[in-house]
Amino acid sequence: MMTYILKLAKNTKGAMDKILVTLLLVVIGVGLVVGLNTWMSDEMDTVKDAAGSKITEVVGETTGE
Repeated sequence: MMTYILKLAKNTKGAMDKILVTLLLVVIGVGLVVGLNTWMSDEMDTVKDAAGSKITEVVGETTGE
């Protein structure tokens, strides 16, 4: 693997393009993971709040309040 990278680096035509594309894909991947994690956290909080209010509503109906 290391010999392939060194061979690719010696070949200046196209080597820099491939490295830049790889770095771009890594940055996009990290951004997607962080964005998905943030979105899931927000959605989880929303679902918890909705479930809590519904549970309180149902418990209030069954106890006669």
